[in-house]
Amino acid sequence: MYSTTEQIRGVAPSVCMANPTCQPKKRTGLGLSTKGLLLITSLRVQIHKANLKMKHQSSIANDVIHRCAQKLGVSVEKLVEEFEAGWKQEIGDYSRKLVEFCCSKALTVECPHIQEKIIDGSFSRLTFDMMLAWEMPTSQDEESHMEQVGKGREDRKLPANVPEEQDDIPLFYTDLMPLLVNEEPSIGEDAFVWLGSLVPLVVDVVNGRFAFETLTAPTGHRLFFPGYKKFLQEIDKCIKHLQKHAKPKGVELADDEFILHVEGTASSQRVVRHVGGTSWPGRLTLTNYALYFEAMGVITYDDALKIDLSKNISHTVKPAATGPWGAPLFDKAIIYESPEFSEGIVLEFPEMTSSTRRDHWLALVKEVMLMHQFLSSYNVECPIQAWEMHARTISGIIRLHAARELLRISPPSPTKFLIFALFDELPKGDYVLEQLAESLKKVNSGHPCSACSILRTMNMSQSVLPGVEVEAVGKECTSASGQDDIPSSLESAIDQVREEAKEVEIAKATTEVLKEDGIGESATVLMELLKPLENVVPWFQDVVSWRRPATTLTMIVASLVIIYKEWVGKAISAGLLWLVLKMILARYGRSQDKCNEVVVCSGSNQKTTMESIVAAQFGLKNVHEMMQLANISILKIQSLIHAKARKQADVVMAAMTVLAIILAVVPLKYMLIAITLHSIIITSKLGRHFRNAQGNRRLKEWWDSIPIVPIHVVEDASQCPS
Repeated sequence: MYSTTEQIRGVAPSVCMANPTCQPKKRTGLGLSTKGLLLITSLRVQIHKANLKMKHQSSIANDVIHRCAQKLGVSVEKLVEEFEAGWKQEIGDYSRKLVEFCCSKALTVECPHIQEKIIDGSFSRLTFDMMLAWEMPTSQDEESHMEQVGKGREDRKLPANVPEEQDDIPLFYTDLMPLLVNEEPSIGEDAFVWLGSLVPLVVDVVNGRFAFETLTAPTGHRLFFPGYKKFLQEIDKCIKHLQKHAKPKGVELADDEFILHVEGTASSQRVVRHVGGTSWPGRLTLTNYALYFEAMGVITYDDALKIDLSKNISHTVKPAATGPWGAPLFDKAIIYESPEFSEGIVLEFPEMTSSTRRDHWLALVKEVMLMHQFLSSYNVECPIQAWEMHARTISGIIRLHAARELLRISPPSPTKFLIFALFDELPKGDYVLEQLAESLKKVNSGHPCSACSILRTMNMSQSVLPGVEVEAVGKECTSASGQDDIPSSLESAIDQVREEAKEVEIAKATTEVLKEDGIGESATVLMELLKPLENVVPWFQDVVSWRRPATTLTMIVASLVIIYKEWVGKAISAGLLWLVLKMILARYGRSQDKCNEVVVCSGSNQKTTMESIVAAQFGLKNVHEMMQLANISILKIQSLIHAKARKQADVVMAAMTVLAIILAVVPLKYMLIAITLHSIIITSKLGRHFRNAQGNRRLKEWWDSIPIVPIHVVEDASQCPS
């Protein structure tokens, strides 16, 4: 709709506002009086003043501001004056702040009717244009964008070096998202997250950057209007689909409890619960408070087993493997463990190839558990704040369902669209949750664009907060964005987590190769990595056996001085500083260039196959002998402790009594000095004259004379002692 002046002039709004010298001409057919002409002239002057203030706005920003004014039923100049009344010049960025202000005001009018607006497509078009206007608020931004678009089109005209057999890509092997691309301008990550600060339906500001990166990976990390519109439509479909599900049998859901995911029905894939050696197919339902499993009966489902996820107890959920007779063959299950159940509850999600379904359910269950842990850890007792967090969690799960519909061939990582499951696994994610708890104190659930209000508008909840009076909405917006801006502390914490997450991902990518190796390859790599220690052991043997007299004497003197002066801490600190010096020398000596790759030789040119088998047999025999020796030693010690060998036990008790008296009387450092001198001297030539072979023989005979407790092996488990 054009204004009165523009209708009289018969020109478009942009033309009239761009020409301040134009004057309305008198037309006999209109019959306007002088007073009417003066009124029109005054209106033209006001429009001209507003136009002077908006002369640096881009065309899309001008269009969005006019549409916002039309939604609000006010003139553009009045909207600008209202913005300038609260805008301070030192803040800067006039154009973008004006766009933010107008958009936030208009969305407060749109959000109460958001579901109808999504269905007819007007909400998608308006909010997408808002993001474009925010990304290109000034004419300079628009010109720069047009130059980039033109350069991109020129680049696409160049012939691509693609083989003919790879030129045609079958569309039925690709996701839906890459097909939802057109020639219109696209939006970036920052604009997408900014919209989340106004309307937390499409994205949440906490995990918005991670969600955008995952959603737009097939389209070059740019979001186009067809994809954005389809994403909103899928969100609306998902909400309507969840409302159609039947409640679990034999369970009464709470007023603020809502179904978030269901599988195991006739129209979905199977879910199987394993109890010991038996398996029970059934229906699995997840809500924002609990997990319900209904075993399938002959005609209908049995009463649901409730797994309460909201209790503040030490319960865990983790991936598990199942198979016939309990064998861990198929890694497609989750296990829930809690003090309330005597054994873990195992739920399997069968599928042919990957474990995508299991990962999806695992992320959703963890998200609900972590949300309640968050509310408990940060003492969020206010019902309004708690439900706002519930609403944001529910919205995140709905967005994940919608994204899976757009990316069916390569399903996205579930945690990227969730809040708590994401920051639980990211480095320093707890910092973000701390800032989230602080920002939650400033939430206004009565605002029409809050997560709570949007879910209520879309009929996701009817009586959300029973007994709680929510503050009335009809207040003027105080900030430039209509709501509280994203706290700088929260934004900086998210940016820090993103940077560190990228470093961790790069580091983890280097370890994936080793995780895929088998036992043989892992053993070969370990032996290769331990090769540098082969030189340390012979050197230590030479020092102890006096083959290096100078080094041995130095070690003796240093050890005695450290023990006598009680400089153990200083010696450890000196060793650490020596390691630091070695690392610095390695850095500046370019030794890291020599360690770019570790070469491991898996071939064996020295031994034949038969020799390798014989060597393996000898190695197995040695391991067996060591195990037998360990068992015998433990049983002999038990005989001494329980006085089964009375004579030998008397000797041990007498020796331990004498040792206790010596340790009580003689300072420990003198004991350590004596032990050190004895250990060194006994290996020297002088010590050979003091060796008592007869004493060693008597000690061995005494050890062999200790009988062991007899061992009785039974195969029946019922005969085993409890």
